[in-house]
Amino acid sequence: MAMKMTMHMDEALLARVMKAYGFETKTEAVEMALREMDRRSRLKTFLNEGLGFSSEELKNAVDPDYDLMGLRVAETSEKHGKRRAG
Repeated sequence: MAMKMTMHMDEALLARVMKAYGFETKTEAVEMALREMDRRSRLKTFLNEGLGFSSEELKNAVDPDYDLMGLRVAETSEKHGKRRAG
């Protein structure tokens, strides 16, 4: 649910974030900041609580023939998670 609100914030900081990430509106920038803070909080909880598996169970969950280095070599050089064009 979206709502309209008035907020007092550092306009220079908001402008820098908008420019750095290519946000066209203040709403986009604020929503992304809130989503990022929520993501970090959930990640921290996840890392603290884990999956509930023992280290032996996690070790056995990966195929012994899994070749991570082979997959890395096969990847393209394009960067993941690019910033939006601004």
